[in-house]
Formats: sequence, C-alpha cells, structure tokens
Amino acid sequence: MSGHSKWHNIQGRKNAQDAKRGKIFQKISRDLYQAAKAGDPDPANNPQLRLVMDKARAANMPKDNVQRAIDKATGVGGAKFEEITYEGYGPGGTAVMVSALTDNKNRTAAAVRSAFTHHGGSLGAAGSVSYMFDRKGYVVILRDGLDADEDTVLMDALDAGADDMTATDTSFEIFTDPSSLPAVRDALQEKGYDLDTAEVTMFPQNTTPIPEDKISQYQGLIDELEDNDDVADVYEAATMPEGVE
Repeated sequence: MSGHSKWHNIQGRKNAQDAKRGKIFQKISRDLYQAAKAGDPDPANNPQLRLVMDKARAANMPKDNVQRAIDKATGVGGAKFEEITYEGYGPGGTAVMVSALTDNKNRTAAAVRSAFTHHGGSLGAAGSVSYMFDRKGYVVILRDGLDADEDTVLMDALDAGADDMTATDTSFEIFTDPSSLPAVRDALQEKGYDLDTAEVTMFPQNTTPIPEDKISQYQGLIDELEDNDDVADVYEAATMPEGVE
C-alpha cells in the first residue's frame, strides 16, 4: 500500500510538472509566433525572435515545437492562424481577457464560452472589459548575475526610452509604450543586459478581490482557459482575498 502511495505521489508531482511545462511551452509558442509574424522569420535578422528562441532553449522546449510555432507565422503547411481576443467576467464579476491564436475561430469561441459558462462566469462583447487594462511594453532583467545596481539600471532604461521601472528582490521590471518596446529592448541589449522577458502585454488598471465563496470556481475557469491549446494568454483584473494563496 505504501508503495502504491509513493508511486501515486511521484506520479502526481510529475503530472503537475508536466502541466506547468506545457503552459510554459504554450506561452513561448505564442511569443515565437508573434515575433516571427511581426518581423523576419530568420532569427539572424530578428532580435525579438532570437530572444524568444533563447528562452525556448533555456526551458528545454523541443526543437520541433519551436519550428512549428514559426511555421504557423509563415503559413507553412497551409494553415492560417488568427489572433483573437475574448472578454468576459469571471465568478464574482472579475474582469478577464483571453488572447487566443487559432486556425478555427468557431472551435475556439465555443471552448472559451464553455469555460466561462461552466465556472459561473460569462463571455462579454468586444470592449466590455478591455478598457480596464493598459497595453504596455514589458521588459524584465533578472538580478541574478547582474553587475549593476538599481540606479544604473533605471538610468539605462530611461536613456533607452522606457517610461518607468519597478525593482523587486529578484528582478527589474521595465515598462514602455508598446511602440517603443523594440527600441528599448535593442538599446538595453546593446548595453550588455541579458533580458529575461521583452513583450507587449496587458496590465489591469485596478484589481478586484475574488469573493471567498467563488475562489474554487474562479481557479477552475483560469485553469480550463490556460489548458486550452488555442489560448495564448489570460489577463486578469482580480486578486485573491487577503490571506488566501
């Protein structure tokens, strides 16, 4: 019995690790697609694509997965992918935006709508919650191994054209206008910074605590959305109640 329990625990941890790895690969695939779509599909001529490919290698993402994401952007194989954003409300009325990359809009729309319905939320019309989010360029530099203090990084970021920076115990988070992101990214790389992240993303203007009796439903909604292969990102204007992780 103890052997079965030990195997069950090991298998449970492995399944959790696999799920986490799958979500990381899913996000990197989205970033690869967007980088290749926005610029040259040859990483030698596309700094953003090189950055994402470096991240893919660091995450041990299989080369076939990397190539598939790039092929989507270039139309190899005949499939045409579209970027679609869905907006809705989670349990308790919390705002949720879903960014999807799909070759079948009907399939993806039905799956996203089903996820909201199954977990006590509702899918809204375009513009119903997007006004609650700001679109920003976002650059992350990790502190680990960095030979520069906070003042130096801030000055270099501002000189590169960034708008603001937040320092945490583990990283420096730099914010830019979306249109300025490529110039800021390139300038920081030229100064020798190793960038962990450089992307355009959505930030909520304010967040709303999830009602305690809706936490399980809300987590179920986010998990189902993130487990969908067509979903690239889920943006939330919500926080867990104080004391709840």
